[in-house]
Amino acid sequence: MPHYTYRELKLPPDAEEAYLRWIAHLDAEFTRHHKPELRSEIVRDELHQLYLGRPHGGKLNFTMVTELPFNVLQLTLDPRNVTLEPEYYGDVDAEKYAALKPLIWFWQMFDRSPVGLNHWLGFRFRAMLGRHIFKHLGKNVKIFHGVEFTFGYNLTIEDNCTIHKYVLLDDRGEIIVHKGSSISDYANVYSHTHDIHDASDVTNRPTEIGPHARITYHATVLAGTHIGEDAMLGAMGLATKDVPPSTVSAGIPARPIKQKENRA
Repeated sequence: MPHYTYRELKLPPDAEEAYLRWIAHLDAEFTRHHKPELRSEIVRDELHQLYLGRPHGGKLNFTMVTELPFNVLQLTLDPRNVTLEPEYYGDVDAEKYAALKPLIWFWQMFDRSPVGLNHWLGFRFRAMLGRHIFKHLGKNVKIFHGVEFTFGYNLTIEDNCTIHKYVLLDDRGEIIVHKGSSISDYANVYSHTHDIHDASDVTNRPTEIGPHARITYHATVLAGTHIGEDAMLGAMGLATKDVPPSTVSAGIPARPIKQKENRA
């Protein structure tokens, strides 16, 4: 069978220069400023430009009912004026999350903006933000649009991993995606469980993927599971327990159905 790898694409020089300068500027700002207030102001200003095409500034007019929807839009571009689901969780480290929240809001709003589907820019933008948000982000990581995570500070993604579009990485209890692993579109990886009698009784359990593992389309990995080295979880599979190395597992619940051949 043909062997296809990702192509290296080039952009026109002026576009590439503008994109890289913008990312470098943001990286420097978030490196310099760690306080939630300052990060929120930076994100607010950037989102005003992305969504409204003009700098932030001026006084909102709350007296005219016809302007209220536009006021709501402008207010929502500021991370201080929104709440995110993880903030409601009892196990959140509120202080740690507060410093990351503006960056997480920036990530989500970038993906929903007109430029969010620009893959060349998006890979580099998310990699830059991920290094400020995640516990660790390795080299040559590609993260597509629509990927969501919970706290961010419990998430490790090692070198040469690919996270495809609309993946959910629930890192409440910690997720480690080891080097060379791939998680396909619409997959879900969890690291917390709820008691069957009391939903507020939450158990956090670290979940690990790989190295060199593949979680395929619409598959789900439950908390505490380890997808072994070079293992594959088939489409729509539900991993309720560890998937052995170098095997293909499928079904609900997932069971090994094939041993992968050693091509060394």
